[in-house]
Amino acid sequence: MSLEQRIKSLVGVRNILHQFIKKESLNTPTYSEFENIINLAEIRNPWFTKKNVLFAFEYWSNTLTYDNISNWLSHYPIPEHNSKTAGLILAGNIPMVGFHDCLCVLLTGYKANIKLSSKDNVLIPFFLNLWKEFCEEIEFEFVEILKEYDVVLSTGSNNTARYFEHYFKNVPHIIRKNRTGVAVLTGNETDEELLAFSNDVFTYFGLGCRNVSQIIIPRTYNMDRLFDAFLHHEDIINHNKYANNYDYNKAIYLMNKNTFWDNNFFLLKKSDELFSPVGVLYYKTNYILIPAVKLFVSRNRPKIQCVVSNEDIEDLDTIPFGQSQNPKLSDYPDGIDTLTFLLSSI
Repeated sequence: MSLEQRIKSLVGVRNILHQFIKKESLNTPTYSEFENIINLAEIRNPWFTKKNVLFAFEYWSNTLTYDNISNWLSHYPIPEHNSKTAGLILAGNIPMVGFHDCLCVLLTGYKANIKLSSKDNVLIPFFLNLWKEFCEEIEFEFVEILKEYDVVLSTGSNNTARYFEHYFKNVPHIIRKNRTGVAVLTGNETDEELLAFSNDVFTYFGLGCRNVSQIIIPRTYNMDRLFDAFLHHEDIINHNKYANNYDYNKAIYLMNKNTFWDNNFFLLKKSDELFSPVGVLYYKTNYILIPAVKLFVSRNRPKIQCVVSNEDIEDLDTIPFGQSQNPKLSDYPDGIDTLTFLLSSI
């Protein structure tokens, strides 16, 4: 099957998704299927609320246009035939987080042996099976244990990465570890920018590797403006699992007599650490902001997925406020070009 046919079939899936998002297919079997799959995803994983799943759906609806896919793939010498198999071990921290790897593998003609995360074993099979209805030639199989593979893509924790690096040492592989987002606030942000920034923190309950978990601010920063912007997400505390995390971390900080800010739905704590717990946002201050940011990022580069700011900081590929969860198809996890890796292994 030609690459052009694979692209068009994927766009066909996108068009059905787009009709659902825009509610253009009400009272049809397809619409009911989408509603059912959203409900099932939340039953299997309470973090996958309807709001968060719809956010992921809208992202893919906006991303998988014919122009976007064609422009992305036009930079690569993708062959018409590929007899190799790729093993995928997918994460499940946010809805459909492993879908990009599936696209890279199937668009380059690999057969995909996919080990799903138990936290996200509903949405990706639904969309891949829907794609196969448009394109019977794509090959994938869901497995409990990877047994057949010529290359491996794996995303997980630092602990699982150590195991996978040893287990797959004799096979071409990409093994991804824990990463997170960092933000730089100067105090010159508009109210609209801070409101957009709040989405970088709270979308998906902060569970994504592109969510901001550490902010770097001037020592004179007005925290009240930040709290005002974050009020847009105050209903997050009504989610039981999020509230349990918030209450637990607050109790720990109180028992340890730690200093922190609290607005009754999230905690702001000063720390040099990168990875904040659910319900907590870390911050660090400095008088000389930009040089401090560059030093901090350079020291922690293997742990940082993205840097969010309205400042154009030299040597840092910053992302505008509100866009951390809207990467382009060419914004590869960990900065490793997945397509180049896959094509080099054919």
